[in-house]
Amino acid sequence: MGYSLFLFPYGGLRALPTKGKLVQRTESGHPVPALKLKPPSSVVAVMVEPKKVVGGAAPVEEKTVYKDNWFDRLAIHHLSEMLQVTTGMRNKKKGYESLVEAASMVMRSYDAKRQQELVIQALNKAFPGFMLKMIKFVLPSSKFSREYFATFTTIFFSWLVGRCEVRESEVQGKIEKSVVYIYKCRLLESTNCVGMCTNLCKIPSQRFIKDSLGMPINMVPNFEDMSCEMIFGQNPPEDDPALKQPCYRTSCIAKQTHGVKCSS
Repeated sequence: MGYSLFLFPYGGLRALPTKGKLVQRTESGHPVPALKLKPPSSVVAVMVEPKKVVGGAAPVEEKTVYKDNWFDRLAIHHLSEMLQVTTGMRNKKKGYESLVEAASMVMRSYDAKRQQELVIQALNKAFPGFMLKMIKFVLPSSKFSREYFATFTTIFFSWLVGRCEVRESEVQGKIEKSVVYIYKCRLLESTNCVGMCTNLCKIPSQRFIKDSLGMPINMVPNFEDMSCEMIFGQNPPEDDPALKQPCYRTSCIAKQTHGVKCSS
């Protein structure tokens, strides 16, 4: 009995096309009775699992498409403008791409410490000082304020971070809704750059929120699926694992498209 070996993609087989019924005949041309037909060759199908991504590359998935409303576009433009005013480096791009380009110009031009300082300065320009002081006075650190900031973030800042929701956490043995879970960070997905995530978002945002609003916060990015947790009321660890994450190497969009000189 003969065997034929086929390799099929992992996940299932597709039907093989046929062009009609095969009939076996004798030398004189008459059909052979069905009982005397030779059994067909056996087919052995092997399911082949797809290759896994290795070497520090980010997962390849379909990019999220955002439909920014008028408020989103206004907020994006305002933050991008404040960052450009702070750095003195202008760009002519529109929408979120303008914000990404402004951040990329900071990344190209300054070291990590200066990058963080410039973002904090831009945030201070973007939000009126009197409003921040009032919020800090009215909402001292408590369960209510932690839950309030988490809810406020999901309502008014999804244009910046992407789709998100409030989740529960345990604080001093009690359950409270003070964690913002970001399904896929918009900035990280737009840049694929670990350095931009940590130096232009995570570190300056943590410092700005704590200093301006009196609220400790720990932002925990997941560099495998690009999700992130914003944990209000929690200080970031001194030995932060996020700061040890290597670059995405060959798939860093910021390096390839915006000329960012990040680590390799």
